[in-house]
Amino acid sequence: QVQLVESGGGLVQAGGSLRLSCAVFGYTLSSYGMGWFRQAAGKEREFVASIVWSGGSTYYADFVKGRFTISRDNAKKMVYLQMNSLEPEDTAVYYCAARTYGSSYSPQSYPYWGQGTQVTVSS
Repeated sequence: QVQLVESGGGLVQAGGSLRLSCAVFGYTLSSYGMGWFRQAAGKEREFVASIVWSGGSTYYADFVKGRFTISRDNAKKMVYLQMNSLEPEDTAVYYCAARTYGSSYSPQSYPYWGQGTQVTVSS
């Protein structure tokens, strides 16, 4: 069983930065894919970024390219989402998710989820 715990959310002004962290507990394989998703009020959950645990291949949604960076620390079993140039449209609950193999844009393909962390960007 894999457990994920996010942290690092908060309130920030437009143009500011935040770094989200996801601690991974439990047994994981090197093939695991880790993703960040977000869900704004009244909207569906959407893909933000993902990384494959081994190799480190990364994937991003078009709306965050150049602003957000996903990374992982294998030794600490941590996944990070560095968010720069934040916009009010980035306001959402951000979730860390894991799947047993590779990366995917589909939230339905991730069986493991954290509790989420709120990010609010004021204009």
